[in-house]
Amino acid sequence: MLPENSSLIFNNQQILSALDKLAASMNRSLAGSNPLVLCVMQGGLIFSGQLIPRLHFNLDIDYIHATRYKNGTVGSDINWKAKPASSVNNRTVLILDDILDEGETLKAITHYCIKHGAKEVISAVLLHKLHQRGDNKVQADFVALNVEDRYVFGFGMDYEGHYRQLDAIYALGKR
Repeated sequence: MLPENSSLIFNNQQILSALDKLAASMNRSLAGSNPLVLCVMQGGLIFSGQLIPRLHFNLDIDYIHATRYKNGTVGSDINWKAKPASSVNNRTVLILDDILDEGETLKAITHYCIKHGAKEVISAVLLHKLHQRGDNKVQADFVALNVEDRYVFGFGMDYEGHYRQLDAIYALGKR
């Protein structure tokens, strides 16, 4: 059962179609780069699991777990739960995350990779939330879908720790 006052934003077919287009663009841009792919846990798990099989270049896979939400609906300071086991030194690093909201998590992970010697950091997100909050200088290199400024969940993103398993994306509140 979905939370009250929630509505469908993107159905599964819309998401999968966007992932096909995203992967095609990434395949053209990253051919021959052999990046270290870092899935940002937990929200980026389903996005990464659906996107990676669509990528047709050599890559290595690892994860990083940095969160600002801690199963809540309001972000706070970055909480580092796990850093990659693989070295990012002298690697092209491809960060895969669920959503670019205010940019703090992506900025922190990018800074971590650069500090540890990454030669290049590239990012891809499932959703880019359209608003003027946060650090407008932080942009993802690849974006599957843009979404209005609402609290979204499903397809890896949670609402109060639940609903990550949904195969579509929903939002709280009225349009």
